[in-house]
Amino acid sequence: QVQLVESGGGLVRPGGSLRLSCAASGSILSINVMGWYRQAPGKEREFVAHITIGGVTGYKDSVKGRFTISRDNAKNTVYLQMNSLKPEDSAVYYCNYQTIWGQGTQVTVSS
Repeated sequence: QVQLVESGGGLVRPGGSLRLSCAASGSILSINVMGWYRQAPGKEREFVAHITIGGVTGYKDSVKGRFTISRDNAKNTVYLQMNSLKPEDSAVYYCNYQTIWGQGTQVTVSS
């Protein structure tokens, strides 16, 4: 099965931007839906965004207009462009397909 590795997290000021990457260990052409989730301390993991093989996207309401998910099937990579970041976006962000999860990457939004 294809494994996932996230990267691109870090510390950013409110209003800043980050781009997360999710690199798959193999081809993602056979994976219909890939998604990003996040988990803040003391909270449950929650859906952030997903994208289908055909490029159809879906977003959590609170990130619509600020986050953009994309996938590059040739590079076996899924991205999450995050703009206008807010402190409440701070969390560990995970890439996912079916029951497979990456190890997560920390995003901290703070002044």
